[in-house]
Amino acid sequence: MAKEIKAQLKLNLAAGEATPAPPVGPALGQHGVPIMDFIKEYNARTAKLKGNIIPAVITVYKDRTFSFITKLPPVAAMIKKTLGLSVASGKPNTEKVGKLTNAQIEQIAKEKMPDMNANDMDAAKKVVAGTARSMGVDTE
Repeated sequence: MAKEIKAQLKLNLAAGEATPAPPVGPALGQHGVPIMDFIKEYNARTAKLKGNIIPAVITVYKDRTFSFITKLPPVAAMIKKTLGLSVASGKPNTEKVGKLTNAQIEQIAKEKMPDMNANDMDAAKKVVAGTARSMGVDTE
């Protein structure tokens, strides 16, 4: 028999470096999930991806057990990593912080494709380029 789902949470966490501090503690605590169990398992699963932000989708069940899946880093985080940026532009229309080549856009789109709801590579590249523009990054 399937377990009854109580809640589903999405958290963007640093890979291999999750702690009980917010956002993890309060988000899981309010549903009665054993916080340290989640943190140990998340950090173990994402240890080799250190330096990335890895979203986790946590499903909490009525009996206070949980399961979770990890996703790929957000497109914005991938763009920042590719260009070596610490922050995106505060004024994307006037202050440009970098430029993505077509090859870089395609590489990010390829990596992110399993998590995207784009039907083909062209659509995925448009999503990446649009995210880049909103961050103040020029595209080819």
